[in-house]
Amino acid sequence: MHSPSFCYKEIKIMNLKGKPFYLDDSAVEWVNKTLEKLTEDEKIGQLFFPIGFSNEKEYLNHLIDLGIGGLFFRPGEAKEVQQAYEYMQRNSKVPLLTAANLEDGGNGASIEGTAFGNQMAVAATNRTSDAYTLGKIAATEGKSVGVNFGFSPVVDLDLNFRNPITNVRTYGSDVERVIRNAKQYIQAFHDNGMMTSIKHFPGDGVDERDQHLLTSVNSLSVTNWRKTFGRVYKELIDCGSKAVMIGHIAFPAYAGDTMPATLSPKLLQDLLRKELEFNGLTITDATPMVGFCAAMKRSEAVPFTIQAGCDMLLFNRVLEEDVQYMKEGLAKGILTKERLNEAVTRILATKASLGLHKSINHGTATFEDYKKEQYDLADKSITLVKDTQKMLPLTSNKNKRILLQVLGTFDSNTRVVEKVKAELEARDFEVTIYEPETNFFDLGTVESFSKEYDAVLYVANVQNASNQTVARIHWHTLFGLGNNMPWFVKEVPTALISFGNPYHLYDLPMVETVINAYCNYDHFIEMTVKKLTGESSFKGISPVNPFCENILLEELKNEN
Repeated sequence: MHSPSFCYKEIKIMNLKGKPFYLDDSAVEWVNKTLEKLTEDEKIGQLFFPIGFSNEKEYLNHLIDLGIGGLFFRPGEAKEVQQAYEYMQRNSKVPLLTAANLEDGGNGASIEGTAFGNQMAVAATNRTSDAYTLGKIAATEGKSVGVNFGFSPVVDLDLNFRNPITNVRTYGSDVERVIRNAKQYIQAFHDNGMMTSIKHFPGDGVDERDQHLLTSVNSLSVTNWRKTFGRVYKELIDCGSKAVMIGHIAFPAYAGDTMPATLSPKLLQDLLRKELEFNGLTITDATPMVGFCAAMKRSEAVPFTIQAGCDMLLFNRVLEEDVQYMKEGLAKGILTKERLNEAVTRILATKASLGLHKSINHGTATFEDYKKEQYDLADKSITLVKDTQKMLPLTSNKNKRILLQVLGTFDSNTRVVEKVKAELEARDFEVTIYEPETNFFDLGTVESFSKEYDAVLYVANVQNASNQTVARIHWHTLFGLGNNMPWFVKEVPTALISFGNPYHLYDLPMVETVINAYCNYDHFIEMTVKKLTGESSFKGISPVNPFCENILLEELKNEN
């Protein structure tokens, strides 16, 4: 990758009274007067949206002194998060945008928040009302701790089953389904005085790599991008989304190079601002990600991302250092004063559109009970992919003795497997949790294994996660002979339940009974066991191809 020339084509499309701000005269006046009163350093401070690492007053005062424009706390105890945001808002010269990753519900804002379900589970119900419910829970519970901005929804298209990031965070691979669900989610936020940020422009889910580790690539042609990702963004921009999160994703067919969108004037100005007519706030994805850092020297990238067309810079390697880089970039002409003022104007207009210039919601750190909605979502989303051996329903008469094997290496493994075990034992099954063999004498014979168990249940707790190139199953093999490996599928009825990644058939094509439950939250586990035992029917419809064929992606790539 090369350093681009530091240029900026000013685009006169900002209309503070139009979409998505819709400011009245008094709000426009507040924006203009506030901008005039800010010093150059204070304007630079507004560009930054760091992670909050502490609720200690000394630390918060330091952030206030820097004049940051936004703040993001990872989920903590609700009262502590709420109090930290309140302190920041009461003591900052300019009101703050306060954000959380609210993709699954209120649990993205605080540990007491409701874990409703991920976007793919919502899509699997085939009811857009569930997307609205997700948005309502996320918005109200975020608001309850002082959040006004959701870094959600994910509007990527999960076109490549090998992509380790998009996966269950998306509404699937179908353009129309993504649009329908995202619109409802956004509407719920707007109905509750909150704003969203659709992400990750120009669109993830084509590449099989992780932009946390490199600049990933959207390799579609311009024509095919326009009828897929472009259509998604255009529809959601038109329905009033106030912010777009820019990914560290290249789009060479349009830009003519492999620079990430966060550093591409062509993608930010020509495509997003001009063609898609987006007039709202643009914010980078997290800038410590390698997809951003590896594109050019950080001292240049920090000011240039604003010059290129991003309005705010999300997260930092070292906040103070990045602030200095921004100041130096302004002095060197990498960032112009005109572009600085434009970015800050959009930031202030976004804040005014939320009414922050009039009053600020500080939250109450209280929550409603959404158990009914949680269980209804699980009931309607859990999907039977196949049962060609007609193993289901499990009964304690024919499947009394069950070997339960958890697949994955996540911290939640113990909770998940113990929950499944308890639910089965409550229904009179005898459950043995698999223990990895340590020597050949533990293996036993095929005949003894077949006599010992009436069923084997694989519980895949393999979650997609950042900074992982793949989300695949790993086995305890004991030189290829371990009882973790699926050698026994023709000996004992075997089923696979995935509480995450819906594509495990790629590694387990021989398993004839497969269930995708999408989430490992307790209400999903409980409802899955009910469906295993025939107490509830399967109702979910897969939003992706679980048989791991990238048919749509290949069609798009092969089209002229």
